[in-house]
Amino acid sequence: MRITPRAPRATRGLVLAVAATTALGLAGCNRGSDSDTASGDGGEAQVGVVLITKDSTNPFFVAMQKGAQADAAKNNVKLTVASGKQEGDDQGQITAIEDAIARGDKGILITPMSTGVNAAIKKARDAGLYVIALDTPPDPADTVDITFATDNREAGTLIGQWAAGTMAGKPATIALLDLFNDKIVSVDYNRDQGFLEGMGIDVADPKKNGDEAKTGKYTAAGGGDYTIVCNEAGNGAEDGGRSAMERCLSRNPNINVVYTINEPTAVGANAALQAAGKTATIVSIDGGCAGVASVKSGVIGATAQQYPLKMATEGMAAIASIARGGEKPTPDEGLDFKNTGVALVTDKPVDGVESITSDEAAKICWGN
Repeated sequence: MRITPRAPRATRGLVLAVAATTALGLAGCNRGSDSDTASGDGGEAQVGVVLITKDSTNPFFVAMQKGAQADAAKNNVKLTVASGKQEGDDQGQITAIEDAIARGDKGILITPMSTGVNAAIKKARDAGLYVIALDTPPDPADTVDITFATDNREAGTLIGQWAAGTMAGKPATIALLDLFNDKIVSVDYNRDQGFLEGMGIDVADPKKNGDEAKTGKYTAAGGGDYTIVCNEAGNGAEDGGRSAMERCLSRNPNINVVYTINEPTAVGANAALQAAGKTATIVSIDGGCAGVASVKSGVIGATAQQYPLKMATEGMAAIASIARGGEKPTPDEGLDFKNTGVALVTDKPVDGVESITSDEAAKICWGN
């Protein structure tokens, strides 16, 4: 994914605009199905769409599935929901893509597992399906027709800036708990590398985790010394996060900053720290209701909130419109995807980094 210069970060006004949009989407989930089916986009023919997520257990993907299912009648969409069995199940997604082609669906919404599904996506597009990636831009970005996603680089940068501001010049001994160590996924390297850039740590290859200098100076918020202890994969799961954190602590028990790919990983990391009698500043990304609660309780110092319902419903509406002769969506200026928004959530704000509180985030979060 080409990394382009970022425009100035969102102000509170933009955050509240995203919140309002999300609230409208949530309100849409409560509409009566009879009236929606009757409206059916002016009585147009029903459009077949499949939503393929990485799994059906992560609260982020569950929220995406439920939101799309609740909103499908609004656009007279016949929605099929599928997923891999777990993170890393390329074949499960490939099978779902092939099934969509066989059914004659008009489009696919997919959170692509890895480059391993690229060939199947190409096959679908060659068959005439319009393919929108959600949350995870594929590599390369033009594998799909367009991506609706959080700017994961910006999300990582926000929590990195917050971490540097919180450290306030003190030495930072850092653990990086990533998604995979055997796959290259854009959401993985963009969040990790964005975090480092936010702290003011030079990255080497912007599409590769773990090749930056292990010691040096972080320059954000006045700067200080840093040591990177580890890049460990937690597979986006709580148990994986705990195991990854245990491995990092075995190398250096004095870790005081922990970057995590998502909030289940953060909870697992915290459990490992508690078991070892240690504390650290933990930052994460997702903004689910459970993650926001972890910010409020102090388990997570800050998280970057994203909006999966908006990704799914806007993507589904786009496919329905295109199938009926509407215009195709275009990327936002300066990006190669449509940005669905991000907001830093913390109850310990730092100067120069725009944020919302956990109470504000709880009003617009997703999941349980």
